[in-house]
Amino acid sequence: MPRHVRRRYLALRVLSEQSISKRDVMDAVWNAFLQLFGEHGASQTNLTFIEYNSEKSCGIVRCSHKTVEMVRASIASITEINGKPVAIDILGVSGTLKALREKVLL
Repeated sequence: MPRHVRRRYLALRVLSEQSISKRDVMDAVWNAFLQLFGEHGASQTNLTFIEYNSEKSCGIVRCSHKTVEMVRASIASITEINGKPVAIDILGVSGTLKALREKVLL
């Protein structure tokens, strides 16, 4: 019987002069992850976008607890999205959405 999957939630803030859509952020994170760790690494993450607010440029990403550092490294490597310079900050990491929202005040 499979063991319970332990997940971590990461709060992100996209710093850019222009508004960036959820799809563009998702694609940039996936492409950065694939470049750094390849398809095998990506298959281990269970990376999922939970929510993204394009007005506030904030979002929440879910991944496996074992791959949090890999996800953080790939997000930190993103410097542009669609030719626009960006920086993505990780505001916090938590084991539950409720605790993350309380910690970060999204």
